Order: sequence, then structure tokens, then C-alpha cells
Amino acid sequence: MVTTSVTSSFPGNPYNADCPTRRVLDRIGDRWTVLIVGILGQGDARFSELRRQVEGVSQKMLTQTLRALERDGLVRRTVFPEVPVRVEYALTEAGRTLLEPLNALQEWSIAHMGDVAESQKRYDNAHQ
Repeated sequence: MVTTSVTSSFPGNPYNADCPTRRVLDRIGDRWTVLIVGILGQGDARFSELRRQVEGVSQKMLTQTLRALERDGLVRRTVFPEVPVRVEYALTEAGRTLLEPLNALQEWSIAHMGDVAESQKRYDNAHQ
């Protein structure tokens, strides 16, 4: 009988430290990515709109995340030749495919936030 380990080395194995899927998981698992993709799932947005809607994100972090999402082919940046110049961000086709799994994670977090908070409280009380 042949058995395989979860850490075996084959293409597309995120358990392998050298696998490119790790970088993809890092990108889509990032909290700012989750929030930005969620907002862009509602429609195109300008930088200032994104910054206003994603409370707590710094200008630097929003810029870095948008650039990384654009580089990964998940977000499209469009510059409109107006005065002043207008820039909008939108999800690409690939970016739109993230909406369903990310919405599922968001719904899970909302449904279980009370349980998680209670577990944290019990843990903290037991480890003081």
C-alpha cells in the first residue's frame, strides 16, 4: 500500500514550504485583502472610498495591498485621464472568484464570534 504525506512534494501542495501556493494563500488570507476584495465585490471604488470603508487600514498598507492584488491579477487599476486624474479599482474575473469563499469566511466569523470570544475568555481566565 502506498501512502502519501500531506507534506509530500508535488505541484500545488501548500504544505510544501517551497510551493507557490503558499504565496497565494498568504495573499488571500491577509485581513486587508479579505476586506478590500469584499468591498470591491460591491462595485468599483476609488482609493479614498476604500480607505474610508476599511477602518483601520493605513494609506501605506492600502497602497501595498492594492498593488499586490493588481500584481496577482485579482484587482484592475484604471486611470481616467481627467483633471484631476481619477483612479478606480475593480475586481478582475479571477478576483470575483474569491467572493464566494471569502463571504463564507465572513459569515462563519459573524456566526461564531460569540463562541470564539467565550473560548478566549475561558482560556485567559485559566492562564492568568
